[in-house]
Amino acid sequence: MESIAEVTDTGAVQAMAHPMRLRILAALREPSSAAAVARDLGEARQKVNYHVKELERVGLAQRVGERRAGNLVESLYQATAATYVISPRLAWVDRPRIEALAEQVALENLVAVGERLQQAAALLLDRAAFDGEKIASAAVEAEVRFADAAQRAEFLKEYMAAVGPLLKKYGDPQGDAYRVVLAVHPEEKS
Repeated sequence: MESIAEVTDTGAVQAMAHPMRLRILAALREPSSAAAVARDLGEARQKVNYHVKELERVGLAQRVGERRAGNLVESLYQATAATYVISPRLAWVDRPRIEALAEQVALENLVAVGERLQQAAALLLDRAAFDGEKIASAAVEAEVRFADAAQRAEFLKEYMAAVGPLLKKYGDPQGDAYRVVLAVHPEEKS
């Protein structure tokens, strides 16, 4: 099982839209049968089996084995990932967005950084939730206004000059690895 999977298929998103399927995926973090999941969730076995099959059909769950339960052989299923993150690109199928991302490298990079940040946050949340780990993290967000493009360019120049030495000063090759994300983008117009 992957620790995280990015969902980029509309069928998988539709399957995840059903609240019971989300509960089933949570129960399938460890291999289990539809009958055992049904007992855990207090739902009918047939109902849960149907939803497990739908999750399997769209690639969110997979058959991982079988076990004997009396005279029956039960199929065991497991979620394909511990955590799923829905890609925002899934909704960006129109030509203007696709062309804008292809033409503006910095904007494409900002989108990619946002996706990686979303995935990292989801993984860290899992470590806190399931492993009981205390996560050392920080987020800083600020608003700054520029009178014109020249002032914005000067800010970016100084910004990069200030960050480089700071990263070098505190970057110990022997220490724990941390991801530092610094982003500058226009504020959403209201």
